[in-house]
Amino acid sequence: MAEELSYILITPYTIVKSRTGGVLSRLLSRVDLELVGTQIFAPSQELAEAYAASLYKQSVDTNSSSPKLLSDFVLKTFSPSNGRRHRVMMLLFKGEDACRKLSDIAGALYPENRSIESITGETIRDTYADLVKDQDGNIVYFEPAVMTPRTQETATQNMKIFAPFISNEPNIVENMAYPANAKIERTLVIIKPDNWKYASSRPGTIIDMFSRTGLRLIGCKKYQMTVSEALEFYGPVRDALISKLGPMFGARAKVVLEKEFGLPLSIDMDKILSDSFGKEYAVDQFNKIVEFMSGTRPDKCPEEEMDSPGKVKCMVLIYEGVDAVQKIRDVLGPTDPTKAPGGTIRREFGHDVMVNTAHASDSPENAEREMGIVRIQNNRCGKILREHIGMSHEDVGR
Repeated sequence: MAEELSYILITPYTIVKSRTGGVLSRLLSRVDLELVGTQIFAPSQELAEAYAASLYKQSVDTNSSSPKLLSDFVLKTFSPSNGRRHRVMMLLFKGEDACRKLSDIAGALYPENRSIESITGETIRDTYADLVKDQDGNIVYFEPAVMTPRTQETATQNMKIFAPFISNEPNIVENMAYPANAKIERTLVIIKPDNWKYASSRPGTIIDMFSRTGLRLIGCKKYQMTVSEALEFYGPVRDALISKLGPMFGARAKVVLEKEFGLPLSIDMDKILSDSFGKEYAVDQFNKIVEFMSGTRPDKCPEEEMDSPGKVKCMVLIYEGVDAVQKIRDVLGPTDPTKAPGGTIRREFGHDVMVNTAHASDSPENAEREMGIVRIQNNRCGKILREHIGMSHEDVGR
């Protein structure tokens, strides 16, 4: 079976109801496909109409009622209302038989009436979708939760609609008007590499736990941090480690030396060992942080590879709302997972002060700095779609 590229769209209602994490958990833990891109975007009226028309054509070509049902849904819910666009999340997956696998985990639409007992909760739509009919068989309410094509041909047709749009859209959605006196902040979260080593529901569960805050998820991207970016991102940590760990491990080295050689060392040796061994130890710890986030130690990385995509992957998320920074950090928990309260993300999934599941900005100012370092407005989803359908970047602007 040939390798395919396909997508899942998480609908506006599913995002608003904070079900995004649950959907992602199901996908990451149940399909043997690679997640190659993620993006949140807000469809325009033109995009909604084009996508709905594509789905309607599929219903005509296949003589099936399901695409027509989805076409009507897209036109109604993906279109802006009262001038406001609504958030949709695209998840791109690559792998063998990707379209069928994603369709299977999404689940059927089940246009016929079903009893409650016949719903098993096995698929995403079993858990999150709704289709309600009256006694005459008329649809009263319909929410599919996710959208995904059943064939690669259909996927490619729809990608031709999405690629130009998301290539020209900002990676952070701004579709909310807040009261003038509201204390609105944006904060950055990175779901770290330890959550992506194998197929797992952890990334989705972490997003689900962040949803407790009531904050709005307005941006995301799959991300491979370069060594240069990691050095800049964690640069402030280097000096802190030297000042904190230098004296601590200099003192420990002194104790070891005195015991080994039976020779009491002078007080002057405290500073000498702190500035030498202690500093070396602290710098080594910093290099391990960079390696953890990028996959390569900076002192082992060739100069020409400093700006190459990292060898490990993360996910960057942007949240927005009142007191966003503190709310996210409260749910995340302290840096040291062993000191984190029960019910926090780091207590649940963290291992130590470095392998501690996720990063969150500690101030609005640092959030801005960190967004710049990870180039939050750059998202590869558009490029991936363009390469798949053979569309150049120049074609996008035409």
